[in-house]
Amino acid sequence: MRDEFRADLQIVSQLLVDMAEGVRAAMGHATRALLTADRQAAETVIAQDAEIDGLYRHVEERVCDLLARQAPVASDLRAMITALHVAADIERMGDLAEHVAKTALRRHPSPAVPAELRGVFTDMAGIADRMAEKIGRVLAKPDADLAAELDRDDDAMDDLHKSLFGVLLSDDWPYGVETAIDATLLGRFYERFADHAVNAGEHVVYLITGETA
Repeated sequence: MRDEFRADLQIVSQLLVDMAEGVRAAMGHATRALLTADRQAAETVIAQDAEIDGLYRHVEERVCDLLARQAPVASDLRAMITALHVAADIERMGDLAEHVAKTALRRHPSPAVPAELRGVFTDMAGIADRMAEKIGRVLAKPDADLAAELDRDDDAMDDLHKSLFGVLLSDDWPYGVETAIDATLLGRFYERFADHAVNAGEHVVYLITGETA
């Protein structure tokens, strides 16, 4: 029975890794669509969000089945709770990538952000990619130190988010209200993507140490 539980738990862990890899790819495609008006990339993100949602439901079903059949306690129960929380955060990261892609698609065939903002969004996307990659690694092999690095990555994302507002609120902003609103929302999507990555990392730390952040 114990070996069966461990095997089922490993399946859940792999599903979470697959989700993390999926949202990393999704935000990469979404950013390409955003910066280069790549319609196909945007449509790929939107179509594949259903796959991430399907993985999320699969995690929920597996965990509920394990809870019913195995009645886990102590560290095993902690692993089940962690899986549900992490899956919810990663699923939301996928939704945020989809929001970026839909913004890019709405502005097609023009790029959704002006040249003045390409640098900050490129940098935000780089941090988002790094954070999603770390989530995949800590899920594949739990590592509290690596998970804790996500807080520092999030600080860098917050700094970029603030610098974005500096550009948008400057007196010489030339692109009007609609473009400013789009850029504001896009910045929020990347910032929230990072926040959910931090949440997932904190859940992994809880799994390892039994202590909440």
